[in-house]
Amino acid sequence: MSEPPGVTVTFAEAPKTDDPPQPLAAQRVLPLRRPGRWIVTAVVLIVVAQFVHGLVTNPFYQWDRWSYWFLRPTILDGLLITLQVTVYSAVLGLAGGVVLALARLSKSPVLRAVSWTYVWVLRSIPLIVVLIFLYNFSALYQTLSVGIPFGPAFFSFDESRLATDMVVAVVGLSLNEAAYAAEVVRGGILSVDQGQHEAAAALGLPKGYQFRRIVFPQALRSIVPNYVNQLIGLIKGTSLVFYVSLLDLFGSAQTMGSTYPGDIVPLLLVVTVWYLILTSVVSVIQFYVERHYARGATRGLPPTPLQKLRTRLTDLGARVRREAAV
Repeated sequence: MSEPPGVTVTFAEAPKTDDPPQPLAAQRVLPLRRPGRWIVTAVVLIVVAQFVHGLVTNPFYQWDRWSYWFLRPTILDGLLITLQVTVYSAVLGLAGGVVLALARLSKSPVLRAVSWTYVWVLRSIPLIVVLIFLYNFSALYQTLSVGIPFGPAFFSFDESRLATDMVVAVVGLSLNEAAYAAEVVRGGILSVDQGQHEAAAALGLPKGYQFRRIVFPQALRSIVPNYVNQLIGLIKGTSLVFYVSLLDLFGSAQTMGSTYPGDIVPLLLVVTVWYLILTSVVSVIQFYVERHYARGATRGLPPTPLQKLRTRLTDLGARVRREAAV
C-alpha cells in the first residue's frame, strides 16, 4: 500500500506487561446489570407488603369473625349447592355447545340459521334476565305436554312441580353457557389444520370417527383454555341463582348478613376466599389437561410446578457452589 509523499504512518504498540494471560476458565463473565428491573421489583414488593399489612392489621375486616364463619354448616351447605349447580351446568352447557357448534358447521342452512340465532339471542340477554324469566315460566305455560306436534298429547305434567329452584338455576345457566361454549368449540374445530380432515377422509374413516378420534382431540388444545375461562365465569355466575330463591354460597352469606349485619364484611371475605379456592382448583386442573393434550404438539411437555421448583433449586445450588469456589 503506497502512501502520499510527506505522510508518515505509525502504529500504536500494545502495552507491554509482565503478567501472564489468564486462562479462559479463570475469567468470569459478568451478567448485564439492569437497575431499572431491580427498582421496579423493589417498588412492587413495597406496595404488596403494604397491602398485606393493611389487610392483616385493619380491624375493619374482623378476621376472628371470618374464621368463625368460614366452615359454618350454613356456608358449607351453600358451597355444596354452588358446586352442584356448577358441575351440572358445565356438563350440560358443554354438551349443548358441541351440538350447536356442529350445527353451525353443518351444510344444512336450517341448522346453521337456528344455531346462529340461538347463540345470538342467548349472548345478547343478561343471565339474570334468563334466570328470572325461567323462574316465572309457569305464569306463561302452566302445563307442559309431550305428544304429536300439532296433534294429541300423550301425557302432560305441571310445570311448577317440575321447575324446582335447582332445575331453574341449572337450566338457565346451561342455556347461557351453551351459547358461549358453542363459539369456543367452533373456534377450536376450525383451528385444526385442514390437512387433518383431508388425511382422515383419504383413509376412508367415517365422519363420526374422524371427529371423535382425530379432529376433536386436536381441537381440545384450543378449546380447553378458552372453555376454562368460561367455566371460571360460570362459577362466579352461580352467585346469581340467589335471585331465584336458591341459597348457594353467595346466597347463604347474604342471608347470614341480613341476620347479622355486623358481620357483612367477614361474610363477604368468606365468599371471596371460597371462590378463590374453587377457581384455583379449576386452574390447576386446566394446567394438567392442557399438558395432556400438548403431547405430540410440542417437542417436550411443559414442566409441572414441582419440576420448575426442583430446577430452580438445582440452579441455585450450582450457583452457590460456583460463588463459593471463586
